[in-house]
Amino acid sequence: MTIIVSMKVLIVEDNEILARNLTRFLASEDIHAKPIADGKLAFWDACSHYYDIILLDINLPGMDGLEFCEQYRKKGKDTPIIMLTSRSTKGDIVTGLNQWADDYLTKPFDYDELLARLHTLTRRSMKQKSTSLLKAADYSIDLKKMEVSDGERQIKLSHLEFNLLKYFAQNNGRVIGRQELYEKVWGEFDGDFMFSKTVDVYIGYLRKKLGRDILETKKGAGYILK
Repeated sequence: MTIIVSMKVLIVEDNEILARNLTRFLASEDIHAKPIADGKLAFWDACSHYYDIILLDINLPGMDGLEFCEQYRKKGKDTPIIMLTSRSTKGDIVTGLNQWADDYLTKPFDYDELLARLHTLTRRSMKQKSTSLLKAADYSIDLKKMEVSDGERQIKLSHLEFNLLKYFAQNNGRVIGRQELYEKVWGEFDGDFMFSKTVDVYIGYLRKKLGRDILETKKGAGYILK
């Protein structure tokens, strides 16, 4: 696997042993990692310094991971965030992703899998930054500001809704299947769909906010941007 040598990672984790082991593992892969155990301290550090990826626990002193995500995105920060947590219920995972995280790993996790996700998210982030404006039907998508507009007003989307619309815009004119959407927008989860209705639910959210005609269903194949 090709690793970006200059990658900088912020580890927000109050389990001292896990944070130390993660830091050592990433260092062995030529990745610089900085561990911080307090959520609030890590938040201000993340706002003040550049990181390629943030590894974020949910249960933290000072500021929990969900609040961290929400406040960080509200400041306009687009650094990819992978949530690390021992929670494994559907509600916690959906909540974490809705609070604008980019990926999710349940403890205990495989370090090689984590490494693969770091690499994937970093490449995706670099590709996204190569162009800042996209079109989706009658809507303009500003990738830098993470805003969607119809020319007269801004449309408020969650982080996942925004990323889903962005992926359709980046693949305009092509039918995209549910499995591909799940892997590319939600991240590389285990092969069998974690929640079979997740993609359909978020397609519904976009249609409600942007109009039912924005996405056409191709029965048995997936969806296409109209």
